[in-house]
Amino acid sequence: MYEHDNRVVMTLDAGGTNFVFSAIKGCELVIAPVCLLSVPDDLDRCLSVLVEGFCRIKDSLSEAPVAISFAFPGPADYEHGVIGDLPNFPAFCGGVALGPFLEEKFGIPVFINNDGNLFAYGEALSGVLPQVNRELEAAGNPKRYKNLLGITLGTGFGAGVVINNCLLTGDNGCGGDVWLMRNKKYPDMLAEESVSIRAIHRVYRELTGEDADAFTPKDIFDIAEGMRAGNREAAIRCFDEMGEMAGAAIVNALNMVDGIVVIGGGLSGASKYILPGMLREMNRSISTFAGLNFKCLQSEVYNLMDDAERSLFLENKSRMVKVPFADKYAVYDCSKKIGIMISSLGASKAIALGAYAYALSRLQ
Repeated sequence: MYEHDNRVVMTLDAGGTNFVFSAIKGCELVIAPVCLLSVPDDLDRCLSVLVEGFCRIKDSLSEAPVAISFAFPGPADYEHGVIGDLPNFPAFCGGVALGPFLEEKFGIPVFINNDGNLFAYGEALSGVLPQVNRELEAAGNPKRYKNLLGITLGTGFGAGVVINNCLLTGDNGCGGDVWLMRNKKYPDMLAEESVSIRAIHRVYRELTGEDADAFTPKDIFDIAEGMRAGNREAAIRCFDEMGEMAGAAIVNALNMVDGIVVIGGGLSGASKYILPGMLREMNRSISTFAGLNFKCLQSEVYNLMDDAERSLFLENKSRMVKVPFADKYAVYDCSKKIGIMISSLGASKAIALGAYAYALSRLQ
């Protein structure tokens, strides 16, 4: 959508250890990123690093940036640019007006949002959504998708929703959140307790009795792959259960969003073990007291990472039906389809593109 836009936006990848600064123009990075230590436990030094990083980016640009836009962890009042109490950024205790601070320093608008929202926005405008629609067009299928649910799997369970190219933020900045949905396995727990890195550790420990905290998720993935010593069946089950629990939350979200699903984040690298449980949950049936059975989703779910299912998804099943008492015909698409796939951009790039697009959409 903004591939040919000539405006430059400065961006930031905000991690608890490092801040990575850059700038985007026309959906492409225009200079080499600058990486600085974030100093999350000292507010003055942390803010100084932010100013230094953006100054270095601005000084390297051949044209003036029109905005600063980036993702920053919550809780936060993103609309007003105020960051709240963060476990990984103790210096922000009590709330810090980060957006207004940077606006004062650089004299341009500053937009901050969470990574789940910006991941979804980047995928909707420059990633999965246009890719799927291009493939539908190439297949001769007139169907076009306008809505997207973006899911990030990593330290936590993140999400964002885009409806007809518009990011759903909500009146309180909570639109699209899934992490707080009810946990299918533990109904009194939040969904994130079963869809996160800590969930992988917990389930592996429960199944094996081993100290899973000594392993990284990559270690447990390597055990599942048979590349590292350990309980392979338990390792596979960890990812499968996480997929099932994530699938339960995704079903609830899709019954409102009704669009393409894209998965990103560090744990998405284990998708071969996550997707089966996720798809199994998304395709399950539910019942009524009268004994009737219904699919939990009205749409058929297709795994777009599988070539055979992708072909079925792209197939045009619409037909023409006669208009009663008239010499006319109407298109009837009797198939309802939802596609789910892993991000090809990767979460970091999708978030940066989302931040860029979000700034430009707010400036219009």
